[in-house]
Amino acid sequence: MNEFGRAEAIDRVAEIVSTVASEPMPVPVREVWVYGDVALGLDPVERLDVYLTKDILMRDAPERAEAFEAELGVQGVGKTVRADWADEYPEHVRANSNGHAAPEQCLAAQLLDDDEPVHLEVCNASFEDNVRQRLKGAQARENYEQILDPRGVCLWVDDDSGGQRSDEAFRKLREGELVFPTLSGALEMLGMEADEASEAADVVEAYRERQDGATVRGDVV
Repeated sequence: MNEFGRAEAIDRVAEIVSTVASEPMPVPVREVWVYGDVALGLDPVERLDVYLTKDILMRDAPERAEAFEAELGVQGVGKTVRADWADEYPEHVRANSNGHAAPEQCLAAQLLDDDEPVHLEVCNASFEDNVRQRLKGAQARENYEQILDPRGVCLWVDDDSGGQRSDEAFRKLREGELVFPTLSGALEMLGMEADEASEAADVVEAYRERQDGATVRGDVV
């Protein structure tokens, strides 16, 4: 699969939101956003960009970590991802390069198919806060590939009732009512000079075009 038709992309987002809202997650998820192509009303959507705001799981069932490591070969289950979730979805447990359970990789394994053109961003910070943090870091390092496209819309928020889905946001997505500036224009609105914003936007677009299949990135701010 190289791209989504627009309606198909929004249906796919709705599936992700439904899964987050109804199924156990490896870590608590507080928000689901989409950004980039699907938020801009493009058709087709070459890559579907999804952002999850999660909580950092500091302590769940650490006494079970050794048993999970022996069973699954992954450290930290019961510490960085929920033990009860791993009991139910052992096939989705994933580790980072150090062999420790990686929440963003576990979320991607549960929510995405390997071959679909979807990028998943996972961070403990809200979308808006992480946009600014990533931009600041990209400018400091002159590494524009890691800029997070600020043109996003929130589709689901966790609350005391178990989660609130924004039907209005979905309606606007489906009808193409959302209006955003160009990427360079959005970066200028965040404080970039025009020349730098134009260069950064070109780098971000080139980086996205090189991606293939499902990808995931995790941040801790």
